[in-house]
Amino acid sequence: MTKLIVLIVIILGVIAVAQLVRMYELSSKLRNRREEDIPNRDNRLNATLLLVFMLAFFASVLYLFVEYGFTGRGEAASVHGKGTDWLMDLNLWIIIAVFFLTNALLFGFAFKYVRKPGVKAYWFPHDNRLELVWTVVPAIVLAVIIILGLRSWNEQTDNASKEAIRIELFSKQFDWTVRMSGDDNTLGYFDYKLTNENNPMALLTTKTIQDAIDSMENSSTGIRALEAKLNNPKLIFVPEDHDLMVKDLARKERMVRMLYQMKARHNSAMDARAMDDIVFNANDTLFLCKDQDYEFNFRSKDVIHSAYFPHFRAQMNTVPGQTTRFKFTPSITTSEMREKMHNPKFNYVLMCNKICGSSHYKMKLMVVVLDKPAYKKWYKKVSKLDPKAAADCKTFRNIYPVGKPKAAPADSTAVAQDTVPAVM
Repeated sequence: MTKLIVLIVIILGVIAVAQLVRMYELSSKLRNRREEDIPNRDNRLNATLLLVFMLAFFASVLYLFVEYGFTGRGEAASVHGKGTDWLMDLNLWIIIAVFFLTNALLFGFAFKYVRKPGVKAYWFPHDNRLELVWTVVPAIVLAVIIILGLRSWNEQTDNASKEAIRIELFSKQFDWTVRMSGDDNTLGYFDYKLTNENNPMALLTTKTIQDAIDSMENSSTGIRALEAKLNNPKLIFVPEDHDLMVKDLARKERMVRMLYQMKARHNSAMDARAMDDIVFNANDTLFLCKDQDYEFNFRSKDVIHSAYFPHFRAQMNTVPGQTTRFKFTPSITTSEMREKMHNPKFNYVLMCNKICGSSHYKMKLMVVVLDKPAYKKWYKKVSKLDPKAAADCKTFRNIYPVGKPKAAPADSTAVAQDTVPAVM
């Protein structure tokens, strides 16, 4: 019933507007005035209304700035983030200045140069000086913005210092896996050909190479199983299935030859690079230390993802087949930021900023920044590579509830979790 009433009101409103327009047309005919003949009174009224609209427009914009803040980004929690915020504020100030200037000219000129009886409009077709001004000035402004942006980008993606802790973030649909470089601060090598269910990150060691060879040769879908099927006279396949199996066998034979070549070239002394790496299961928590330099390396298993740390002002695409990286230094601990924001449930977060599939919204990883004493205590536990050791971190369980979220939170920066990180 309500919808019917609303529909009737809309229809009656349209009819009323149509009738008013018709009455205006009839009144114009009675006054012997053509439609294109606009009286000076109407011109002055429209010019005044344009000026009033400009003032109301500017007032509403200023009100939004006062009510909701200049940008709403909050304080940057990394060293380079302060410079990034300064550059973003510079861009915004330029945009605001251009916004007020251009709109003031647009509406101001409409008011100032309203049609006046007996005054002929001045024909102004071209002026080289004006052309030069509105070409050169924007070009200089854009050049400054681009140069500052490139400098900021190069600082974020340049080689990290030797003291920087190396961390790899491995992305796949739809979670993140964290690999810390361990005591030697060197990430172990990897090779995509070693990817299997037991080695999802494709880490390169003597054992993983042999495991990949065994899986390729002896698994239920491996080379020997395929050969047995193809050579079994009791099995009959349709031509299409037979051709697919032959192609699969040829592909796996090429792959296993490359694995044997890899095994022959591999130096087992390099295993130590990977053996002390600390791998955290998906949906655990990334712990960082305040005032510590970090270099993040990114890989993707399937599609393009984007590692986005909103509070640290850092973002990088993760691309299948190549490694990307950036660096930053956390400058505010989680506890300090909670006090600054007056929000005891606040947490830093890593999100995927690419729409990577149907469950894209699940790609969140909570990030906790600790001071140096607390971080050393946490690292002493997890660096033992003992899953039970992490479970002993009672302090972190109470202060920073972490682990797999029970439900999707309403606020992306507040992730309710209930377990401590497990270490593989």
